Amino acid sequence: MGGWMNLALRSPYLPTSLSQLIRTPLTFSIALKIMPLLTSPPQPYPLIGQELALELLTRAIALERLPSAYLFAGPEGVGRSSAARYFTSLLFGANVSDSKSSLITHRLATGNHPDLLVIQPTYIHEGELLTKNQAIERGLERKTAPLIRIEQVRAITEFLSRPPLEATKQVVIVEQAETMNEAAANALLKTLEEPGEHGIFILIAQGIESLLPTIVSRCSLIPFYRLSPSDLKKVLLALGHEEILPHSELLMMAQGSPGKAIAFFEQLRSIPDALLQALTRLPLSLRSALELARVIDSTLSVDTQLWLCGYLQHYYWQKTHNSHLLQQFDQTHHYLTSHCQSRLVWEVTLSRAGVENW
Repeated sequence: MGGWMNLALRSPYLPTSLSQLIRTPLTFSIALKIMPLLTSPPQPYPLIGQELALELLTRAIALERLPSAYLFAGPEGVGRSSAARYFTSLLFGANVSDSKSSLITHRLATGNHPDLLVIQPTYIHEGELLTKNQAIERGLERKTAPLIRIEQVRAITEFLSRPPLEATKQVVIVEQAETMNEAAANALLKTLEEPGEHGIFILIAQGIESLLPTIVSRCSLIPFYRLSPSDLKKVLLALGHEEILPHSELLMMAQGSPGKAIAFFEQLRSIPDALLQALTRLPLSLRSALELARVIDSTLSVDTQLWLCGYLQHYYWQKTHNSHLLQQFDQTHHYLTSHCQSRLVWEVTLSRAGVENW
């Protein structure tokens, strides 16, 4: 057993049931069951760098010891959601032909399988629940964060009230479970206590401390971790995002999260090239600083300006190791979140960056 598995066995956060599971000797009959799972056709990146999660999930299927609820806990963007769908494809694809297994995988990827329900945080707009992506598609801007609401938990109960239509199990994936409001969390707890014969829950959250202890106690923990720099690069290459690799500042900002690296790259591409080039050529003359502040204020949303503060911190730290600039951009972020006039904030920031910090 590898070093990562020995480390996992000593983890105080590993539930007893899973600890016993991974200690189960691999008899020949069990090995025959688990090897096809481990050597199945390559899937998208989710389990690169997440060997413990792969081991726990594939063994659970091979040993037919499936709890009614899992908690996939770990940082955002490291493969939790993709791993949930990969695990679901293993569940639904057991004992079926290769052609049917490929069809199942495709239907899961497109959200078109009748035995899978995915719950995401939502906004309420004119009485309708909208996910963040749906709100963006409609051009709606929200200052508050989306939530998982009691109406969605009721939809889960209705979904589990019928038998599976195609698979032997029904899977409910709850994304960003830490965003449940109090009513939703209490309702979900009751559902977890009586999940039905065929239901399997996968709650995805950043950590066990972000959920009610009573909910955590009813789940089997599957831990996810930040990726090493080499695994992060492997994932980005596997997903066709090799263009991100030269941006060392983005890789540093991502902190082992491929999802964040991709999101940050898209954020970077949303900033006009001329503006970005000017911002990465400090110091500036006073006239240039004032003009650049005007362009930032008129071109970028406040959210993008806040992200830009962090990006410039990482960029200039790698380039100059100038701690004064880091403090300056920290202050910029603070003033922007304090609803100060953004043009004035950037005028002060860029003029000081040009005069005081070089």
